[in-house]
Amino acid sequence: MKLSTLKMSSADLKTIILIIGPTCVGKTEISISLAQKFNGEILSADSRTFYKGMDIGTAKPSKEDQERVRHYMVDIAEPGETISLSIFQKKSKELINDILIRGKIPFIVGGTGQYIRAITQQWESPAVEPQLELRKILEEIAEIKGNLYLHGGLRTLDPYAADNIDPRNVRRTIRALEVIFTTGLPFSTQRKKGKPDYAPLTIGLTRPREELYERIDRRIDSMFESGLVSEVEKLVKAGFSETTSSMSAIGYKECIQIIKGDLTEYEAKTEIKRKTRVFVRRQANWFKPTDKNIRWFDLTSISIIDIENIIKEKMEMLNT
Repeated sequence: MKLSTLKMSSADLKTIILIIGPTCVGKTEISISLAQKFNGEILSADSRTFYKGMDIGTAKPSKEDQERVRHYMVDIAEPGETISLSIFQKKSKELINDILIRGKIPFIVGGTGQYIRAITQQWESPAVEPQLELRKILEEIAEIKGNLYLHGGLRTLDPYAADNIDPRNVRRTIRALEVIFTTGLPFSTQRKKGKPDYAPLTIGLTRPREELYERIDRRIDSMFESGLVSEVEKLVKAGFSETTSSMSAIGYKECIQIIKGDLTEYEAKTEIKRKTRVFVRRQANWFKPTDKNIRWFDLTSISIIDIENIIKEKMEMLNT
């Protein structure tokens, strides 16, 4: 039975499907195929796809992909803008509700753990106003002593928060320190969970680690062949640099170093591949195989039909 033949109940209108998994596992194609079959639309929960002009290095869904299924939260900001977690949460909630009202199924797709949790657990960020003078001081420290130095300070004050913030993400590190210094309390203890608004079905995609690493290597080689360095050159000419928050994404900073003559293309590729492997291991900290709320599928041993059947079971259960 196809989902399109099922009558939608009020309970169904709160159902969302999450497609999660590490970088390069195959989320884009799987999610598009599922959304086509189940009358869905896709909301990207990958923070790297928000920014215009950053296409190749983020493996952003192509124009053809976006024509197959409507996508949201893609190309919504200039690289110099900041899409905070709270902004993402507000925008995504509005979009999800709009998709549901129109009788479609929201597919939330991405590998950025905090953005997924912000939706499913209704995170409420600490109500601390921006401390501009303190923020400026912390930004100067990061510029002089480096991102890792600042992140090390956060680890000393709040190890749990440090574990969940990428050291390259200076903006989030500074925000956590800002809240700690203002309130005198750990940042990690101030993020509350609100009452969930949705009934999520979380589909986790995985592959054996070595196979995933091979896919990563091929993707990065393909990015360079497709003009990644030229893409970064255009961004630099437009006034964006390695100090721009969005340009801290893996691949962009390394390409800037190529342009400046600090790295060869081979050295940059090697570094990008290494950092992407580290990133994959960090993603695993957010989505664990032991998490009972995630239905895991190894893409080397299952077909998409297996995933379709799980979605049908979920929807049919809610209609009974």
